[in-house]
Amino acid sequence: MLIIKDLSLYLKQDLRLIIKDFNFTLKPGDKVALIGEEGNGKSSLLKAIYQPDLLTSYIKISGQISTVGEIIGYLPQELPAACRDLPVCNYFRQSCSVDELDYTHYYHLLDMLDLKIDALTSLAIVRMLSGGEKIKLQLLCQLLKKPTLLLLDEPSNDLDLSSVRWLENFLTALSIPVIFVSHDETLITACANTIIHFEQHMRKKEFHYSVSRLEYSEYKDTRTEQLQRQTQQAKKDKDVFDKKRERFQQIFQRVEHEQNVISRAAPSAAANLKKKMHSLKSMERRLEKEQQNLSKRPDFETAILLHFNPNINLPAGKPVLNLEIPELRIGDRVLSQNIRLNITGPAKIGIIGQNGCGKTTLLRRIVQELSAAKIPLGYMPQDYSETMPPEKTALDFLISSGSKEEYSKNATYLGSLNFTYEEMNHPIRQLSGGQKAKLFFAKMILAEAVVLILDEPTRNLSPLSMPKVRNALKDFGGAIISVSHDRSYLAEVCQQIYRLDEKGLHLVT
Repeated sequence: MLIIKDLSLYLKQDLRLIIKDFNFTLKPGDKVALIGEEGNGKSSLLKAIYQPDLLTSYIKISGQISTVGEIIGYLPQELPAACRDLPVCNYFRQSCSVDELDYTHYYHLLDMLDLKIDALTSLAIVRMLSGGEKIKLQLLCQLLKKPTLLLLDEPSNDLDLSSVRWLENFLTALSIPVIFVSHDETLITACANTIIHFEQHMRKKEFHYSVSRLEYSEYKDTRTEQLQRQTQQAKKDKDVFDKKRERFQQIFQRVEHEQNVISRAAPSAAANLKKKMHSLKSMERRLEKEQQNLSKRPDFETAILLHFNPNINLPAGKPVLNLEIPELRIGDRVLSQNIRLNITGPAKIGIIGQNGCGKTTLLRRIVQELSAAKIPLGYMPQDYSETMPPEKTALDFLISSGSKEEYSKNATYLGSLNFTYEEMNHPIRQLSGGQKAKLFFAKMILAEAVVLILDEPTRNLSPLSMPKVRNALKDFGGAIISVSHDRSYLAEVCQQIYRLDEKGLHLVT
């Protein structure tokens, strides 16, 4: 049984608590979605449960985590770098005890996971597998342990739509408890029956959490209603108090004035006024106590706020891209043929397709075409390290001119995205995936790009921030060409959706 008591995680470098006095007991049948804004300790909690040694170099852990009787399977947010260049068979043998392998169970899992490669013999390089194959390979290794608890950190990252639907069905049918972190609202809504919400208040100085044994849609509605009710009650109490305080001030000022003007020849009147003033002083002290006990406005962590320049407004008929690619290749491998894509004006384009079909390669070609045409563009790659040097700080990544004015402007903007001063000056490699995504959005906004090329733009953002991000992209006055498996993003932002396969691009909607 997993029991967590008074768990606190303390960031050594920032001298900051990211989790404080967290308590939780896992129950049979729990499907727990762990949500919260970027950098709030979600991935750190999973590591602390699975193997605290993964954290001790940069986080101090206090409290108790009891996993007596649990066999834990864990999928990290990213495969360790040392594993990515291994042949599948070598990775499998490193991850599993092949000498004690239950072959009947092994082949049953291959069938259940719909994994088309034989992990025992495949010489394919792990990094060359599709996103779905990587997830299934990791799940195979973990499920062979016959776990009693699964911990999954962003399991839907890098999956195509069909693989996300498979994962959804897998989690729903799973008979053991699972705790997972995900940005995918649809996945959380379909699979979770318990929501743990981590929040950082007061510019990340105060940790708050809630455990709600509700489905996600019900949790969102309940939380919204509760915040509205608390806000209304706080406003009502304050209005009543302000009127009471105003009446007191009027009486106090009148008595004070009378004391100042009364003649010494009227000692009885002066004594009476002195008694009144004494009573008013007592009333003032009661009002001060009453003010301290007023209903407080609810404190909650705000979602990411993106604001593109409203003056960016591509004319409807303005040509943006006229792309023709006879063959889309990676090396000698032909991924697709006869690709044609014509975009004019502020079009919002979504591209879907199976993992490995060439979506990311196509976006890179589009970036090359638009860069050659000198069109102001912003590019968010799927692999952030493609254009984001890991040793640069967040502020350095945004700076173009290096002026003090630009530095101050960028720091202010990062602050509005909930970056602390310390996080702005950390090497990028120390930031969470969601914080890196925010950096890309910040760079595009500050550069006033008129065309956005986005490869899985919502993959690391909090589900509570997603509606704000989608609204900002939907209202953006320029063009967007994107690859995504996020069903809410495709439905709300994209005006046209194309499917990429070996024969080209095909309009879906």
